[in-house]
Amino acid sequence: MAKEFSRTRRIAQQLQQELAMVLQRDMKDPRIGFVTVNDVDVSRDLSYAKVFVTFFEEDRELVDQKVEALAAAAPYIRTLIAGRMKLRVMPELRFVYDSSLVEGMRMSNLVSQVITSDKAKQEKFGSEESTDADDNTEGKD
Repeated sequence: MAKEFSRTRRIAQQLQQELAMVLQRDMKDPRIGFVTVNDVDVSRDLSYAKVFVTFFEEDRELVDQKVEALAAAAPYIRTLIAGRMKLRVMPELRFVYDSSLVEGMRMSNLVSQVITSDKAKQEKFGSEESTDADDNTEGKD
């Protein structure tokens, strides 16, 4: 029987929490700004951790600069987290931009726009149909 939560998954969750705290409180690099840690994927041998991050920036160049700044600060971040987590092997951090949150917000906005335009069309054509129906009922009397 497989364990409900594997050790690598538990370590990934703890690493995600610690990364969020370190990036929020201890990082003073202005190039990074506000960053959200979406997920952490740890390799089975715990040697690598792929960290999925999101920035609330639309500009791809700016996002690439922020990911590069995180990659440059990765050894420092790794030592900060190693002091907080009790692991024999601290995974090497690799930061990857995760656009799923931004894409999800974009899709949500598109759906909202379609709904409002449908309501506007329904109100516009619904009022015309009701006046046409009124005209047809008057001629039958």
